[in-house]
Amino acid sequence: MVGQQPQVVVTGSAGFVGSAIVRRLRAAGCPVVGIDRLSSPDTSVVADLRDAAAWRHALAGVDAVVHTAALHAPHVGVRSDDEFREVNVGATRDLLEASASAGVRRFVYTSSTSVYGHALESADEAVWVTEDVACRPRDIYDETKLAAERLVLSAAGTMGAVCLRIARCFPEPPAIRARHRLYRGVDVADVAEAHLSAVRGRQQAAGVLNIAGPYPWRAEDRTGLRHDPVALIRRRAPEVVAGFGRNGWALPTSIDRVYVSARAGAVLGYRPRHGVEALLAEPRAGG
Repeated sequence: MVGQQPQVVVTGSAGFVGSAIVRRLRAAGCPVVGIDRLSSPDTSVVADLRDAAAWRHALAGVDAVVHTAALHAPHVGVRSDDEFREVNVGATRDLLEASASAGVRRFVYTSSTSVYGHALESADEAVWVTEDVACRPRDIYDETKLAAERLVLSAAGTMGAVCLRIARCFPEPPAIRARHRLYRGVDVADVAEAHLSAVRGRQQAAGVLNIAGPYPWRAEDRTGLRHDPVALIRRRAPEVVAGFGRNGWALPTSIDRVYVSARAGAVLGYRPRHGVEALLAEPRAGG
């Protein structure tokens, strides 16, 4: 890869996150092959990951794989637990094995902060969620994403492997996104940038990394965030109070967790730029 951009396969390329990653990688000059079961402008190979014969050829000559394809939280209760295991765990195992056989040097797994599960529950103070917090899965989605992480990390001996636990970045109404951007949300552009950094990859870019923020909070704010976040927001981010007021949005009355991305900053150079202030500055924010 010396002197040239890595060639990358992205699974889940028709999805909200996967397509954003494809576009960011291509903008950076990386040749990208998108794989998805659905056709899209960002998909080169239309295939279900459970059908390895349909996509295995796409790994020839590839430097890195970004694996975003999965069943997600909204599928819980709609798809069977067995299908979650087939897609989120079984297909990940197949992809890892095929990647190793093809000589892929780097594997980036798109995981979720949802895997922390019940560990996010605390009545006394907001949970300061670093990667050292022990995961306590709540449902089959959390269980299978965590199982897939373990598979990816076990492959670190054959290729560079990193799991990016991304915070909430659903395409939701602006008022909801704005509240989430205060403590548990992330902009998809920052998610895509983190994946680009992981693909380009320093050698130490391994293990599990939270991808969230930016937020204005400090660890000593945890009790205040749980019981009186408005006072903290007024003190640390008065412009946010004004922005919520202009739009007629209610500030959160309690914040139960803060996702911490300090490790991703140290390892990847991750510097999220699209916080709540950026969202409030968008023309559509008041829509």
